[in-house]
Amino acid sequence: MRQPKSIANRLALLFFAITLGAMVIVYAGVVPRLESSLTDQRTSQLAADAQRLRGSIEKKLIESAPVDQIDLAVREAANKANARVTLIGVGTNGKGTAPFVKSDSDLRSSIDNLVFPAGLQAIGSGKTATAVESVASGRVAEAALPLFSKDPETGRRVLGDVLVFSAPLGSVERNVTLVRNRILLAAVIALVLALVAGYLVALSFGRRVSRLESTARQVADGDRSAHFTVDNDDELGRLASALEAMQTQLSELDSARRRFIATASHELRTPIFSLSGFVELLEDEELDEPTRLRFLGQLRTGVARLEKLTTDLLDLSRIDAGAVELQRERTDIGKLATDVANEFVPALTEHDSQLEVRVGAKALYASCDRERLSQVVRILVDNAVAHTPKGTDVIVATSQPEQHVRIAVTDFGEGIPRADLERAFEPFYTSDGTRGAGLGLAIAHELVERMGGTVSVESAPGRTTFAIELPA
Repeated sequence: MRQPKSIANRLALLFFAITLGAMVIVYAGVVPRLESSLTDQRTSQLAADAQRLRGSIEKKLIESAPVDQIDLAVREAANKANARVTLIGVGTNGKGTAPFVKSDSDLRSSIDNLVFPAGLQAIGSGKTATAVESVASGRVAEAALPLFSKDPETGRRVLGDVLVFSAPLGSVERNVTLVRNRILLAAVIALVLALVAGYLVALSFGRRVSRLESTARQVADGDRSAHFTVDNDDELGRLASALEAMQTQLSELDSARRRFIATASHELRTPIFSLSGFVELLEDEELDEPTRLRFLGQLRTGVARLEKLTTDLLDLSRIDAGAVELQRERTDIGKLATDVANEFVPALTEHDSQLEVRVGAKALYASCDRERLSQVVRILVDNAVAHTPKGTDVIVATSQPEQHVRIAVTDFGEGIPRADLERAFEPFYTSDGTRGAGLGLAIAHELVERMGGTVSVESAPGRTTFAIELPA
């Protein structure tokens, strides 16, 4: 069976690869440049020493001093420069220029193995030249300085000799080797530490992820008592906090769903049992006609109530599922309020109440779904008529506070108890329990929110106002 890939192993290898890459970059960027820099520094120093110490040797050559005095001047220059100094004469033969050694500061070692490429460059160019020469004992840095004299016949300035300062680069190579070894040692230590530290950090990270996974599986299996542990204020801690908030919301939604199903079942069972009872009574053959007609009227009322309840349940479930599509358009709020109010003329006549529509002279417009907003206003007016005593007047007013338009439905009934205001928009909740299943205000609240607005309630004994505010 194939084992699942471990995040800890992946992260540890990632740390290892990053550290290895960084050390390779450091090694490739430091060691070659360090060697080149130290070599250039040494050759530049030799060239500077040659310029500084040429005087005494050049003077001896101009004076045509004996060979031993020239050798002495060469050795003194070598001691001062801490380098080997070689004086190369420039002669000619049938093939052209023929350089030869006139004096050398180091009599103990042979110079036959040295080619003096810097000297050859100086002879060819007539300018100071530097070079690095590789021999059996190692690399040698060289700086060559041409020495000029006057031709006694022509008086022209001609190349006489070349002064070559040279020094082995053993110290440079040792320094470079030391730095290289230190870098390699540091790389090995860093790689080991990165591997161990990366694995430990990744292992801790993996354990925290595993805990989140385990808890998520418990939640997925329906265990609402499972909780996500928030153990730190980092990304995983914030993820755990978000998951814990999600778990709390799921628990609340599950509880609300159970209450909804239980309440809906109760609300449906009551009219169904009532209808069943009326049907049994109507089956009685000895029932007189007036009683039969009365039972039929009550049966019709029960069917209408059941029809409204199922319609409201369907609307609420469609809204919760996001299946209600809103068609936004520029809507005249005053005209909409007037049209809805006219629908309630028969109901208000039966209720012995009056409905006043207060609309300003200036038309107010809102971007909303006209049909759904009409449904919301209809719910609020119906709620005002249904939950107030006969003869209670109702006012529908429009206004424009700041950047919103407002529709307020006010009745002058007994009001809603203060303790019940927060639950006014809960499904199946009615403050007086006299009529309805308590779904209308819940539907109104959801529809207004989906149109980008708010619906609120203010109530005191003798006055209750439900207000809708929508963006203008």
